[in-house]
Amino acid sequence: MNARALGDACRQLMRGGSRSFFTASLLLPARVRGPATGLYAFCRVADDAIDGSAEPARAIETLTARLDAVYADRPADHPADRAFAGVVQRHEIPRALPDALLEGFAWDVAGRRCETVEDVHAYGARVAGTVGAMMALVMETRGRVALARACELGVAMQLTNIARDVGEDARMGRLYLPAQWLREAGIDPDAWLAQPRFDAALASVVQRLIDESERLYARAECGVGALPRDCRPGIQAARLVYGDIGRTLQARGLDSVNTRTVVPRARQFARVAQALAAGIVSPGHPLTAGGGVEPLPAVRFLVDAAASEELPGRTFYQRTVRMLELFERVGMRQRGLA
Repeated sequence: MNARALGDACRQLMRGGSRSFFTASLLLPARVRGPATGLYAFCRVADDAIDGSAEPARAIETLTARLDAVYADRPADHPADRAFAGVVQRHEIPRALPDALLEGFAWDVAGRRCETVEDVHAYGARVAGTVGAMMALVMETRGRVALARACELGVAMQLTNIARDVGEDARMGRLYLPAQWLREAGIDPDAWLAQPRFDAALASVVQRLIDESERLYARAECGVGALPRDCRPGIQAARLVYGDIGRTLQARGLDSVNTRTVVPRARQFARVAQALAAGIVSPGHPLTAGGGVEPLPAVRFLVDAAASEELPGRTFYQRTVRMLELFERVGMRQRGLA
């Protein structure tokens, strides 16, 4: 399979798996969109391999072996594996990041429950924060602040997924809402999972989760200005489009047990247009925006794995991007923004 066919196969996986991600990806520059598509394809294939397996624990073992082959530069003969192997080599993706992703999948297989919202953060860090970290590396961004915000954006998106899919998850025997919050609302988690139903008490828990996602989306926005300029509209679009899922769910009464919220295509494209307009002016610098510079505790290990002030053997393009980012930061300091 040649490079074009490989890219086409990965794009089909993205188009069929996540309309929101696909729509936002259209704003990414070609140099990033290709690797991002390969990254998404591998994550999508891994997720589907577990969900569609009669023996999910065995599927985890198989995926670990496939990851071993990727890092040995002998990927399996599958478009997603071959594309991801190229991403790993070109962008120096630490093995700790996809390993953490598989750990999150293993938590699903084990039926692990979330007692507190911090437990939900920890789960989100693995199944989505890892993708945020890898996307940042694909965009040649390795500063700790930007990485922290990228991971937090992933966690925010996962919280949105959980709020949207409460009923769908329950029918699969899964419950990701914090058990502590459920009990505070007068809901017994085990009894509810045995007979899922929507009521005002559950709505209050879903609302709390949406509020928490909004807090993390706000933190994540602070990191957009630390990305290369041509990457900012795409990431801003992803943030806006995904955030709209929670707002649409609120407008429809917060019932994610009996229905699945989908943001209309027209509204998605309106958010894309908004992101394009916002991309003309750099968002606030992460060092000055609310939320501080310290990463969410759940994502700190991802930031530690991915962060590096400088890497040996950078290409001329990579060195140029780094230099321009430094010039931009100096200019922001001179204007009193940092």
